[in-house]
Amino acid sequence: MATAVTAARIQRIGPEHNGVRLSPDEFDAIDDWDPAYRYELIRGVVVVNPIPLEGEVDPNEELGHLLREYRDSHPHGRSLDRTLPERYVYLSDGSRRQADRVIWTGLGRRPRPKHDVPNIVVEFVSQSKRDVLRDYVDKKAEYLDLGVKEYWVIDRFRRTMTVFCPGGETVVNEDALYQTDLLPGFVLELRRLFSLADDWGDE
Repeated sequence: MATAVTAARIQRIGPEHNGVRLSPDEFDAIDDWDPAYRYELIRGVVVVNPIPLEGEVDPNEELGHLLREYRDSHPHGRSLDRTLPERYVYLSDGSRRQADRVIWTGLGRRPRPKHDVPNIVVEFVSQSKRDVLRDYVDKKAEYLDLGVKEYWVIDRFRRTMTVFCPGGETVVNEDALYQTDLLPGFVLELRRLFSLADDWGDE
């Protein structure tokens, strides 16, 4: 059950604040966090989760490397404005979802994260059934309603990437390559990401 509290009473936010009610301004004002956890504000309620495991972080970093390499070396690389890991997506109801990776394209300038909706949002699925439901159902609705053009769910357990967009969804198998008009000429080799995840096992 959510608990009413004001940000002035929170000196340092940690797992004990899971379920606490805060306004978006109160949540944004907190600057001292227990780094062993990640924090979201969902419909006015603080949600606390463990930080991602190495099997999720390593392929996410590799994806960031591939995107920057594309930006710096491909003739169409300037289509990519910026990509950042572990960033908040600011939902229209005031919620703050922390995405594994956000990608801005087509702006022609540095994005303003609190104002510019990323064209692509990426989540790496963890083992928790609750997290799986959240990644495939809740976040899909939230991101697409916000105006995200493609939502990538990279699932090392199913060995697939599901791409949700306003017109439907596409399931990309492990052996396939993925390309999108949002990043002309960028080719994502899923096997490369899954191989990094596999190196970590269940850690």
